[in-house]
Amino acid sequence: MYNSIICRYHEIATKGNNRNMFERRLVENIQYLLRDVAPCRVRRVRGRVWVEHRDGIEFTSAELDAIRPQLAKAFGLESFSPAVRIAPPDQEEIRKAAVRTAADVIAPKLNGRDQLTFRVRARRSNKKYPLRSTEIEIDLVTRIAALFPPGSLKIDLDHAEITLGCEVRDEFAALFWERFDAPGGLPVGSNPRVLTLLSGGIDSPVAAYLAMKRGCPTDFITFHSAPYTPPETVDKVRGIAKLLNSFQQPGKLYCCNLAPLQKLIRDNCQERFRTVLYRRAMMRIAEQVARKNNCRALVTGEAVGQVASQTLVNLDTINHAVDILILRPLVGADKHDAIAIAEKIGSYPLSCVQVPDSCTVFAPSSPSTATPRALAEAEECRIPEYPAQIEKIIEDIVTYA
Repeated sequence: MYNSIICRYHEIATKGNNRNMFERRLVENIQYLLRDVAPCRVRRVRGRVWVEHRDGIEFTSAELDAIRPQLAKAFGLESFSPAVRIAPPDQEEIRKAAVRTAADVIAPKLNGRDQLTFRVRARRSNKKYPLRSTEIEIDLVTRIAALFPPGSLKIDLDHAEITLGCEVRDEFAALFWERFDAPGGLPVGSNPRVLTLLSGGIDSPVAAYLAMKRGCPTDFITFHSAPYTPPETVDKVRGIAKLLNSFQQPGKLYCCNLAPLQKLIRDNCQERFRTVLYRRAMMRIAEQVARKNNCRALVTGEAVGQVASQTLVNLDTINHAVDILILRPLVGADKHDAIAIAEKIGSYPLSCVQVPDSCTVFAPSSPSTATPRALAEAEECRIPEYPAQIEKIIEDIVTYA
């Protein structure tokens, strides 16, 4: 019964002269997300984005079922609603549409119950329309209540179980019964590309998601330690990257074998500094990959104090290994925060699959929690042909598109 989907944004509305750029990017992203699920046309109409069937007909139930999870991935959208679009706006046609759809929406929920709470919320941006918002609400409530036994619908303006929304604009009116949440934020692509250091854990996929929510498309880089880690280590990260790519036009995944350098660190450096030295090497490799692929920042899942390498002293020492911006979206979050987002986006079950990762290879028994930068640099001077080792790892990167 729905021939349109009304898409609402929030943060984009606060933008100034560049608001059109954000809106265009949002429309492009929605078109991409819906490309394979239904024949859609996406357009902007003053503060809203509208999705319509390309053939000008009503969406089928199957098409709506396929569209909903895709729109729920559209960064920049706050919410969306399947809607009946009435053009031009006419009160009699609005009444007919309200009555026609009410039977399908309310009757199943009223079945077996004596009463439901109900309300109409109208918004009139067309100031020439003959009825004011309150008058539209009263008119539609009266018509819909007449369809059901007396007393079965109780008006509750604050906490209604069922809400009929009505927007009256210059070109058309729209009626909608449901509102689905979307992730909000900014459209992917409205900020420059970044490179996420993606492990198989819980935090880094969440960090990538949050970077995308701020408009940054992301590529991914991961580190394994073959033959000390199994092929399943890479397979797991590829699965996580595939999930994250469902929120954006797919980024690349760069897979690096860190084992040759880890062995040199094991054999030539003090054990307690290994983890920090591993992280500095990862950052150096990631920086070069980022610069070669026009990524303007690195993204990690680090949070202050979470593990030994994430104390303020160690984070500072790791930062100074590179000359590129490092974003840490989870810097002030705790594990419960990260898990909640991971469960929401679907990465949590993938992250919980138990396989070894690079950080556990030759891990120190008592890692340093405060490694001064000068000491880390001195330890790196003990690694034979350190720069050449970094270059060799980069040359041997395997890339998954």
